[in-house]
Amino acid sequence: MSLQPFHLAVPVHSLVAARQFYGDLLGCPEGRSAGHWVDFNFYGHQFVCHEVAGMPEPGSLNKVDGQSVPVPHFGLVLNWSDWEELADKLRSNNIQFIIEPNIRFAGKSGEQATMFLADPSGNALEFKAMRNPESLFSK
Repeated sequence: MSLQPFHLAVPVHSLVAARQFYGDLLGCPEGRSAGHWVDFNFYGHQFVCHEVAGMPEPGSLNKVDGQSVPVPHFGLVLNWSDWEELADKLRSNNIQFIIEPNIRFAGKSGEQATMFLADPSGNALEFKAMRNPESLFSK
């Protein structure tokens, strides 16, 4: 099976702030847009920010490997060096993390580098990298 790009649309309180975060900070090229939405190329995936008048309430937290993970969240699985580069970039831009960059499930088949942060509208994102990429779906 070949992977196809996913399409994800999220609410944001400001397209200006979304463009600064996803475009300027994360480096996602902007695609089509209109007065109240903008498409981004989110690492090869179609990611759409829709400006809304009232943002939904924040989600819940779920314990994973001793940490409180925000639910819902979305994100990407990067290769290890790209994850390290992004973590360094976010730190150098003084991004406040929900969960600081760290290693989860150390020494287990699902060992991964992970970090959680929120965009300016409070949408939670996770960026991870698998120590062994083939173990992404292993039990």
